[in-house]
Amino acid sequence: MGLTPSFAQAPGSEVEVAVPTQDCSINMGPQHPATHGVMRLLLKADGEVLTGAQAHLGYLHRCAEKIGENVDWTQYLPYTDRYDYLSAMNNNLGYSLAVEKLMGLEVPERAQWMRVLLAELNRIASHLFAVGTYGLDLGAFTPLFYTLREREEILDLFQEICGARLTCTFIRPGGLFNDAPEGWLEKVESFLCRFEERWKEYDALLLRNKIFIERTAGIGTLSGNDAVTWGVTGPLLRASGVDWDLRRDQPYLVYDQLDFEVPLGVGRQGEVGDCWDRTEVRMSEMLASLSMIRQCLDKMPDGAIQHPDAGPVLRPAPGRAYVGVENPRGELGHWLVSDGTKHPVRVRMRSPSFCNLSVVEHLLPGAMLGDAAAILGSIDIVVGETDR
Repeated sequence: MGLTPSFAQAPGSEVEVAVPTQDCSINMGPQHPATHGVMRLLLKADGEVLTGAQAHLGYLHRCAEKIGENVDWTQYLPYTDRYDYLSAMNNNLGYSLAVEKLMGLEVPERAQWMRVLLAELNRIASHLFAVGTYGLDLGAFTPLFYTLREREEILDLFQEICGARLTCTFIRPGGLFNDAPEGWLEKVESFLCRFEERWKEYDALLLRNKIFIERTAGIGTLSGNDAVTWGVTGPLLRASGVDWDLRRDQPYLVYDQLDFEVPLGVGRQGEVGDCWDRTEVRMSEMLASLSMIRQCLDKMPDGAIQHPDAGPVLRPAPGRAYVGVENPRGELGHWLVSDGTKHPVRVRMRSPSFCNLSVVEHLLPGAMLGDAAAILGSIDIVVGETDR
């Protein structure tokens, strides 16, 4: 049944037409560059103002958790690489810590320091890609080429230590697959010196850019209370002023022996918890990671890198365990159930991207249509982690 316009004419005036309207549905994706993966956002708009948003997932589903019940404990490691394919080392770490909790293993001290070093290197690489592609979402091409330059150096370091650049499968239950080759730690120190200077270039090119500030300051503001209510974690949570970081507040490995600051959003350019704050927090976290890596290099002990009881085939005692770690996008948790055999009974994963993505239903309504890409990009999701 169509919409029928009504006509009204006042004496001596032009004809006025009252046309009833309805919200327009817009598909953003599933093949849209700003969704950063195969994901579909169903938007509703009244003119240029968004009135609703709903994320549709499943285009990249690979049944990783179900596969985990049909492979050995160690064989599942390559699947963790592919959750968030920009943070493979961190994913390996989260799963390995959960298995170690089931087995009651104490990882050798050198392996613990190496794990922190690798996780923070991966955090820098992930944030470099997030910041660079976020500029691309808003029309700034140049910053991406700068951030990819340093990210490639980190991937070269990963390739030298484990033979892979993206999906590493290097951190394993009990420790590491092998120790760092001779001279590798010195190369890490050399990279840190270069990175510290080049970070200033990203800051000038993007964060201090007038157009970037106008596109992000005061846009997509998420209050601290709303961030907690929606269950978001990581930089998205801290940008809203909520002071929570698992590395400090529920420390694992040797994070309690490190001195580091937890960056928070303060509304320096617009409002606390806006798109600009979320970008600044990620930028500041890169410097915090740089400081932690330097401390790891200074305190790195000698010794073994693998627990002697953690062989290729593991049989954790019957039980269940949950471990959450601070991934670049928030809390990555693994819930594992063992019946004492070489196969898990249950593998369940808490994905930070999946949980953080839910907030688009809260942030997008009321925003302008042109700000949808800015808001979604500031959340920094990886679709491989939402579909698993």
